[in-house]
Amino acid sequence: MPIQYRKLSSDDIPIFINMRINQLREEGATADIDLTPSLIDYYTRHIADGTFISWIAFDGDKIVGTSGISFIEKPPYYGCPNGKIGLLSSMFTAKEYRRQGIAKKLLSCVLHEAKNYGCKVIQITASDMGVMLYSDFGFVKNENYMQYKL
Repeated sequence: MPIQYRKLSSDDIPIFINMRINQLREEGATADIDLTPSLIDYYTRHIADGTFISWIAFDGDKIVGTSGISFIEKPPYYGCPNGKIGLLSSMFTAKEYRRQGIAKKLLSCVLHEAKNYGCKVIQITASDMGVMLYSDFGFVKNENYMQYKL
């Protein structure tokens, strides 16, 4: 059976969260707290209000790939005159399904969603593994990114 693709629904949130946690661990994050309650809250609220959209890939009943995009709005600037920005996240493919075009298809789906939303800029903090995929799509590295933790 070929891989199937569809939008994430609220019913999928528990499985989606497991994939997200697996992704974070694989990327080297230290699991020093239980993120599940916060992730449930985030996805439930933002799927409902349309500010988070995800496309997922299935092999039968098993989710094998995830994607996500959060929509935010900043004051307009010259690089983004309407201020609508998409933040990519949750781009993850199960190890045994990698190098089959799944991430490419999922990325295409969420970029289409961002275009429909009116985003003029898409941003992601890419893992080393994802850089080639994003570069192939035309993403360019921005050296200006900084972060401050409160």
